[in-house]
Amino acid sequence: QVQLVESGGGLVQPGGSLRLSCAAPVSIFSIYDIGWYRQAPGKQRELVATITSRGRTKYADSVTGRFTISRDNAKKMVYLQMNSLKPEDTAVYCCRAERGLASYWGQGTQVTVSS
Repeated sequence: QVQLVESGGGLVQPGGSLRLSCAAPVSIFSIYDIGWYRQAPGKQRELVATITSRGRTKYADSVTGRFTISRDNAKKMVYLQMNSLKPEDTAVYCCRAERGLASYWGQGTQVTVSS
């Protein structure tokens, strides 16, 4: 069973920063694209950012310029650096590894932006 593990969530004030981490198994890390998704209460899950196995990145318009996705191939980790956080960024953030029809999800980490 392939499992992704997220960490780094928490409570932060508006304007603050957090860095989320996603640990992926060695067996899939180098060949799968990895993305961060979020789901706020009462809303649909949305794509936040993705990074391909070759390092190409893509962002949702709502986070462009504030969030940065990166991957550390040596540590088999994908990070989401979130700056200038807003209350509307509050959600459960999950990472997903995808290749063709195969995909694997983590269980998520809560991010709450509130004063």
